Amino acid sequence: MTSPIEHIRNHAEILRSEALPSDQAGQLTDATVKVLRDSGVMRLYAPAEYGGAEAHPVEFMEAAMEVGHHSPSAGWVTGVVGVHPWEIAMMDQRLQKEIWDQDHDVWTASPYAPFGVGTPVDGGYLFTGQWPYSTGTDASEWVILGGMVGDADGKALMPPQVRHFVIPRKDYEIVEDSWNVMGLKGTGSKDVRMKDVFVPDYRTVGAAEMNAGDYEYRQPGKTLYRLKFPVVFSAAINSGTQGIAEGALKVFRDYVIERVTADQRVAKQDPVLMHVYAEAAADIAASRTVLLNEMKELYDFVDGGGELTMTERVRTRRNGVRAVRRSIDAIDRLYKIAGSQSIHERLPNERYWRDMQAGMTHICNVDGPIYNAAATLDFGGEITNPMLFA
Repeated sequence: MTSPIEHIRNHAEILRSEALPSDQAGQLTDATVKVLRDSGVMRLYAPAEYGGAEAHPVEFMEAAMEVGHHSPSAGWVTGVVGVHPWEIAMMDQRLQKEIWDQDHDVWTASPYAPFGVGTPVDGGYLFTGQWPYSTGTDASEWVILGGMVGDADGKALMPPQVRHFVIPRKDYEIVEDSWNVMGLKGTGSKDVRMKDVFVPDYRTVGAAEMNAGDYEYRQPGKTLYRLKFPVVFSAAINSGTQGIAEGALKVFRDYVIERVTADQRVAKQDPVLMHVYAEAAADIAASRTVLLNEMKELYDFVDGGGELTMTERVRTRRNGVRAVRRSIDAIDRLYKIAGSQSIHERLPNERYWRDMQAGMTHICNVDGPIYNAAATLDFGGEITNPMLFA
């Protein structure tokens, strides 16, 4: 039996050949989804009682990078959809059974931004809203949505009480033609919406409580589930993005190795290009090492009995976002000297570049708030930003 990453490598040609059709369709093709399902990558973080591997985070991160290397949109979906079983593993057992009891390969999408309002009613909430960026939603049977608890009139309470609401496919609408973007087109990150859908209490968790680790008691004695949601989720996003950068380096090399410029220079012998290429390759390799090593050290710390403070969490997030930005900056430098042939749609270069730019808009890849928080802690201050994803 092959491991998820071995299966992905063995089917890399399918991922590559289906990347453009996925973009054109605005969602992953059936062939791409099949490769991901058959690999088991989406079960790596799931609990063992529902067919999950309860794998080391480094294994999941490497698999997400491998997928993104061959198909940026598929790598992004792997990171986003593949991390959800980690959170679901700490939700109510009734919900876990609903999702996985009949099929361990059921996917769950998510937009976590609290764009909905849940009005309390007997036994749960009436939930209403519309959410963009439901990545991989066409291949998913459930969705996790962010929402604020409302009053009897449906107005959000202040200060906000944010919860994650888990909804089955029959209760929400996928808004077609809502994913018209410059990059990561194949992720199919469409809007979803609903009105006055009843969500029982057991299908919800508090967002702040999940971030703090208050549900870890539901998976006692398991290091994997003590790593804190913002850290694990951000690492998944960072990994998908890193995989795209590694793929971009590969397609750049393939392009250059055969290129002769208009003035008859052999591109691969151009000393300027060689310098920038080698520097970029080193930066991308260093970023991969940082991402994986940070998670390994964090896991080992927790496995040895350590409790994660905000200092460890912010440090990991700081180093992760810096690693990803280093990789993307390296590719940007390469593409600026790639020549005009590289902008043609007949080559994958421009698609990889657009996908990277799209990926860098995700909150987990935005550096400013994390850098500010890291410096604040280093200088002895306190973090006061309640929205900091760390």
